[in-house]
Amino acid sequence: MKIRSRYLYLIGAAVILIAAYLFFRGEQDEQLSDVLAKVEQGEFYISVTGTGELKAKNSVKIRAPQGMRPAGIYETTISDLVPEGTIVQEGQYVGSLDRTEVSNKMSSVQTEIEKIETQLEQAKIDTAIELRALRDQLVNLNFSKKEKELLVELNKYEAQSVVRQTELDLQKIERDFDQLEKKYELKQQQSDAKIREINALLKQNQQKLTKFVELSNQFSISAPTSGMVIYARTWSGKKEPGSRISAWDPVVAELPDLTDMISKTYVNEVDISKVKQGQEVNIKVDAFPENSYSGVVLTVANIGEQLRGYDSKVFEVVIQINESDSILRPAMTTSNEVITDTFHNVVYVPLECIQTDTVSYVYAKEKSQTVKKEVVTGLSNDNQIIIEHGLASGDEIFLSIPENTGDLRFVPLNPEVKEEILRQQEKEKKEREARAQAKKEKVKNIAKPTNTGQGGGDMIFIIE
Repeated sequence: MKIRSRYLYLIGAAVILIAAYLFFRGEQDEQLSDVLAKVEQGEFYISVTGTGELKAKNSVKIRAPQGMRPAGIYETTISDLVPEGTIVQEGQYVGSLDRTEVSNKMSSVQTEIEKIETQLEQAKIDTAIELRALRDQLVNLNFSKKEKELLVELNKYEAQSVVRQTELDLQKIERDFDQLEKKYELKQQQSDAKIREINALLKQNQQKLTKFVELSNQFSISAPTSGMVIYARTWSGKKEPGSRISAWDPVVAELPDLTDMISKTYVNEVDISKVKQGQEVNIKVDAFPENSYSGVVLTVANIGEQLRGYDSKVFEVVIQINESDSILRPAMTTSNEVITDTFHNVVYVPLECIQTDTVSYVYAKEKSQTVKKEVVTGLSNDNQIIIEHGLASGDEIFLSIPENTGDLRFVPLNPEVKEEILRQQEKEKKEREARAQAKKEKVKNIAKPTNTGQGGGDMIFIIE
């Protein structure tokens, strides 16, 4: 019996708690449904935000030797680099590239040179032997020729047949001598040509070896000018010791000009149509949140790309930072707010206040009554929207839909006034587009990075 009474007591308490919860929740919901906001008037900004990364606008890029590709070396590894951020002086050591492949090619060419030198020596020996044998034959034939000439002289009083035979023998020896002499000359020319060919091949390989030696020396990197070493970056990350570099993308590091900085950011394809050259930008650097900088949009990519970490395609936007600050460093993260439009002394309300049917309207308080009031809206940002007509500063409007909206009075706009406002909107739109085009033309005159070459140290350096 006691247990039953206890259960009844607990059930009663639970019912009371639930009833109290529903009562207060209903009261709270009613209060929330009646939350009002005041119409504001003043400066109104429309912006596109994005995270970017600082880069130097101009820098001396340190590249792998240009001779890699002609030498048949298409990739190599960075063996060593000074720590990123190191301040170096002109001519100071920066790093080195792996010489394994160039050393192997040098060894191969050296072996080929030794082989050719052996061939050359053998050709000279063979030529000397062959020519000496021919010279001996010429000497012997010349001796035989003189014997026959003497015999002809002695036999001139002999029988005619004997004289004739002696003369024929002499003619044969003379003919053989002439043929052997020509053979000797041809053999000498042939041997000279062969030796010249071998010498040319030897010289070619010696020049190749010299180029490989020079190339190997260029695998040691020195600073072409004073500055801060910043590792080169690609889509897969920054290049550091152990990274591979190719002959098609030979940048190893760079020495940036820290007095002229840009921020490279990526804007979602949904917002890119709002971003134009020449627009002003508010910039914050994550490393120094208390500092603010101004900038201007330099370039907007025409083609989007799919990058890791983004759900949709993005477009590259380059922003020029107007101020020069010694604390700014490449690779620092920036928060960029591109001001796409600025309006002065306009009326605006929270976005959630606007309701849309065949027309745009708000729920407003007029004295003690709630009315459904038509408005003409303008452009909006992430949180607020401009009211072109229908509300005034200080008016009270509902943030959410109130109760019993079907019984509310609708306050329409004057159709003629509304039409005039729409025409004015179109006119202002064209004026904004003209101003944006003027800013774009102005930005085109801003100096772009220089693309002149510069040598230095043991590498090929090009300023970009």
